[in-house]
Amino acid sequence: MNWIDLLLDAGLSEREAKAITILSSNSQMKAGELAKELGTTRLDAYNSLSRLTEIGIVTVSAERPMKFSCNELPQVVKQLITGQEQRLSRTRSGFEAVMSGASEDKSKSSKSTVQGPKFAVLKERHHIMKKIGTMAESSEERLVLLLGKFGILHLCRSPAIEMVNTAAKRGVVIQVLAQLDRRTIRFYENIDDSIEIRHSDDVSALGVLRDNCEVIQYLYVDENPVGKGRDESALLIESEEFADSHTNLVDAILSESVEFAVAEKRFSEERIVDPLKLTIGAGSFLDNFRQALGVEDKLPDEDTPFEPESFLASSREVNSARSFLQGGDLQNLDILGIDLKQMLRQVGNRIGEELAFSLRGIDSHIEFLNEMMDWWEHAGLGDLSYEFDPLFQIKVGLTHPPTENPNDLPLWELDDGIIQGTLNNRYPKSGTVKIIRDQGSGESDDLWRYTLLIPEFE
Repeated sequence: MNWIDLLLDAGLSEREAKAITILSSNSQMKAGELAKELGTTRLDAYNSLSRLTEIGIVTVSAERPMKFSCNELPQVVKQLITGQEQRLSRTRSGFEAVMSGASEDKSKSSKSTVQGPKFAVLKERHHIMKKIGTMAESSEERLVLLLGKFGILHLCRSPAIEMVNTAAKRGVVIQVLAQLDRRTIRFYENIDDSIEIRHSDDVSALGVLRDNCEVIQYLYVDENPVGKGRDESALLIESEEFADSHTNLVDAILSESVEFAVAEKRFSEERIVDPLKLTIGAGSFLDNFRQALGVEDKLPDEDTPFEPESFLASSREVNSARSFLQGGDLQNLDILGIDLKQMLRQVGNRIGEELAFSLRGIDSHIEFLNEMMDWWEHAGLGDLSYEFDPLFQIKVGLTHPPTENPNDLPLWELDDGIIQGTLNNRYPKSGTVKIIRDQGSGESDDLWRYTLLIPEFE
């Protein structure tokens, strides 16, 4: 008997057995390389690798392209023997339970506790969408679809959309998290009204989460959104532990996302009306509050006798401090840890984001910057000018420059935040244009500068 015969006796098909003998003598192989060795197609090789991955004797690397590997043949056979022994043990236990009158539910529960996490590779968009449809059909409580920017196209062009809608109609809580785009927004009309759709600018990945037990993670997505997706691949993970951690991540993104009706206004009304969430400060606000009221003493560990005079004196001090804080002095906000400068800059960033959004149709750098400067000066915020020295620089001058008075409302932070928000939205960190903010000469027309490293101008 040789290794092939042994693997066949262990329950593998002839192609799977040959694949194992080839993989065991190589460190890592791509599916195409294995297909050539087997004398078969890549799809057949993927099908064999998918089953071998599912039963746990082949591992796959999460890279592009995916690479497969397995242990040496003696270890593989031992794994198969162990698996057979476990299945035989479950069968024997189930048989004994049935014979003793145990319920079928108890038998199923016993089986589920023996099985561990399962992994499988899904290849080609057609097969991935087919699995998503199956997940929708088997969902009992919740299904979350992460569609990125163009995933809605793929969903609507497959039978999976009907299965998802049907699941929603029978009571499954279904949520869609996507990055809306003017080219795809109309396709969301195909989703059942009971399905919650939310938008996030940070959602670029595609995936699915079902009932906190099953997850699909895309490994590669076709760059052409209207392509056939023949090279797309995803990892199917059946693991409660992994699904729980993935659920926490998804819920965190959902909590920061925007309702569809609100986000849609970007494209229907050409306006950004998303809620603006501000950071008002950092550190312990409890400590800041206690210090401001003068109640920094720790509470006694044990009960102490009640002293009316001491109690009234302490109350008078706290009330006096509270009245002082209520006087309306802006410095009192600093005492409580509320950073007005940071808040106003964030408001300015949002105004700048909306300004950049309104100018998004302008391709030319110079034309865009001229429009931004014209808007700035028309709003009476100050003067902007640019120069090449030798890099492209924008000099900022404010009509109401910063003051030293701590009780002046720091509106200059809002003004500069508008410029910062406009430029950051037009030129995100992931792009080719880099932005550097430096101090200027200190003159009223050159308080600080934004240097733009634009490849075309270098």
